[in-house]
Amino acid sequence: MPGRLPTPAPRIETARLILRVPQLEDFEGYAEMLGDEETARYIGGSSPRGAAWRRFLQMPGAWLVQGFGMFSVIDKRSGEWLGQAGPWQPEGWPDTEVGWSFRRSSWGHGYAGEAATAAIDWAFHNLGWTRVIHCIDPANQRSQALARRLGSCIQRTAFLPPPFNDEPVDVWGQTREEWFARQA
Repeated sequence: MPGRLPTPAPRIETARLILRVPQLEDFEGYAEMLGDEETARYIGGSSPRGAAWRRFLQMPGAWLVQGFGMFSVIDKRSGEWLGQAGPWQPEGWPDTEVGWSFRRSSWGHGYAGEAATAAIDWAFHNLGWTRVIHCIDPANQRSQALARRLGSCIQRTAFLPPPFNDEPVDVWGQTREEWFARQA
């Protein structure tokens, strides 16, 4: 329901992960992710801790204002914050996106695919979306490979709203029907 956090707050469990609304204790992992130039390259660039704090607050804010946002992705075994994945649609965005970003130590373990799959399912079941996109920098080979594994394909090239309007992104996506046909 737009305008307030759903009650109870969503919590998704997969085989290895917990996806939940971001909490204060997630900030340390988030700040580490945004402080790493390689990790932050395709998500707006690296940020010092103070700027990372302001960026961190956008997801809890999205949950409160829009009723959805990216989930914090937590390792069930260790309780460690691995990254974020989930529905995302800022003002001026090309469409209804499920995006992802993960700490470098989480790369190569399949966490992003597991979390994105759960988040896409949740978005289609709970938000009434008819399609999902992923805005991916044309040089971001890892995210392109994940989008392909999720069943998405390039739909078009677009420009994001300022301050990210200098470089084009590839808009990958699929419809609700395509998603569920693949799941059957």
